[in-house]
Amino acid sequence: MENKNRFDVIIVGGSYSGLAAAMALGRALRKVLIIDSGKPCNEQTPHSHNFITQDGKKPAEISAIAKEQVLKYETVQFHNGLAITGSKTDKGFEIITQSGEKFTSKKLLFATGIKDLIPNIDGFSECWGISIIHCPYCHGYEVRYEKTGILGNGDYGFEFSKMIHNWTKELTLYTNGKSTLTEEQSQKLKIHNIQIIETEIEKFEHKNGQIESIVFKDRSKTAIKAIYARPPFEQHCTIPTELGCEINEQGYFQVDAFQKTTIPGIYASGDNTTPMRSLANAVAAGTLAGVMMNREIIDEEF
Repeated sequence: MENKNRFDVIIVGGSYSGLAAAMALGRALRKVLIIDSGKPCNEQTPHSHNFITQDGKKPAEISAIAKEQVLKYETVQFHNGLAITGSKTDKGFEIITQSGEKFTSKKLLFATGIKDLIPNIDGFSECWGISIIHCPYCHGYEVRYEKTGILGNGDYGFEFSKMIHNWTKELTLYTNGKSTLTEEQSQKLKIHNIQIIETEIEKFEHKNGQIESIVFKDRSKTAIKAIYARPPFEQHCTIPTELGCEINEQGYFQVDAFQKTTIPGIYASGDNTTPMRSLANAVAAGTLAGVMMNREIIDEEF
C-alpha cells in the first residue's frame, strides 16, 4: 500500500520559486509536497515589477494565480504548515512540521527565502517594501526623479549611490553616523552632487508606509520620497544547514549551476541562494531546480 506521506520531492517554501519548481515536477508526473507557512518576505510590498506579463500586479495576486495553476496537477499537494526539522534517511529525507506531521521524500528543495534584519529605527519596518526599498530594478522606476535617499556607508554606500544616480539626481547618502567612505569616494559623490549626511537618524515619518521625512537625533528634519536600503539578513530556514548544506561568504546557500547544494539530494532556489532578489529570478531558479531534480531521479531509477 502506498504511503500517502511519501513523495518524490518535498519543497519547503511555497512562494514563487517553490511553486515554479512544483509546476515543472508536476508536469513530469512527480509526486510533490509543498510545505509553506504563508509568510512571504514581500508580504508588505504593494506591487511587483520587472516580471514580464505580470508587471505592476500585487505579489499576493501573482502567487495566488500560480498556486491555483500548480495545484491543478494531480500529483502536487500543498501543506499549510511550518517545517521545523529535517533528517537523512535510508531512502532520502524526512521533514517534520511544527504540528508534528512527518513527510518523507527522495529529494528536497528549499525555496525558503531570507529574513531581513530590520534596523532599530522607528518607522523603518512600516515602510519596508513600500517606500524604503531594496532594488531599483524592482521599484526604481516608480520613484524616478524623486528626492531619494540611500541608507548606507563605506564601499556599499558609494557603489549603491553610483547605481541609484541613474534613476534620480536628487540623491543623498545617509550614513547614519560617521562616514567610512574614502576621501576619493566622497569627492566622487560630491562631483555628482550627491550629498553625504552623517547625522544619526531618529525615525522615519510616514503615512501608511509612505515615507514623508527623516527625523535626525539632533531634531533636524528633511523631506524625502523614497529610501534605498539593504539591511543584513539571515536564512529564513535553518534545516539545510542542520543537514550539512554549506553557506557562502555572503550568507546564501551554496548551489551549483543546477541549484544543487553541497549535500546530495538537496537543492535550493530563490532568494536564499542569490542577492538577485526578484520574482523573475526566483521563478527561473525554481523551474531549473524542478527540472534537475526530475532528471536526477530518472538517472537513479532508469
